[in-house]
Amino acid sequence: MMDSFEFTKFAGSVLAALLLIVGAKTAIEIAMSGHGHGHVENGYTLPAPKAEAPAAKGGEAAPAGFDPAKVVAMIGAAKADNGAAVFKKCAACHTDTKDGANKVGPALWGVVGRPKASHAGFTYSDAMKAKGGNWTFEDLAHFVHGPGAFVKGTKMAFAGVTDPGDLADLLAYLNKQSDKPLPAPAK
Repeated sequence: MMDSFEFTKFAGSVLAALLLIVGAKTAIEIAMSGHGHGHVENGYTLPAPKAEAPAAKGGEAAPAGFDPAKVVAMIGAAKADNGAAVFKKCAACHTDTKDGANKVGPALWGVVGRPKASHAGFTYSDAMKAKGGNWTFEDLAHFVHGPGAFVKGTKMAFAGVTDPGDLADLLAYLNKQSDKPLPAPAK
């Protein structure tokens, strides 16, 4: 009969043999598959920001391939109701109601046509204050598409609305958010 010491030696030998077999098999598989040679990309590669195009009107760089004038041309056929859905991306930082409070960003009621960096009670970046002029459809399209490209140094940390149709719908919606809605641009 086997005592406990003999049994322990036997079990240890069996486990050592299995470990040796599995370890050798694993080492051979690694060597044969080329593991560790070259770089293998796993997972999902995040899209990189597009390269900036040459300077646009006003000395600001326009995002590559983006033409605000094309978006403005689409506003006449845009659907403001769809723009309300697109505005949900903005609602975390902005309000769109009359007398709405400023949040992280200024309230956007009546933004179309009002002077840039002018909403009462909001502290704008120096870059936005220096931009000057009124919010035209073209400027809004450019800014909402790529805030950092339109106003270098803006405090607005938003990736932008890149789909031209969504952007046109959003601008049509913002155009309606006013005491005196401006006429939509010509088709």
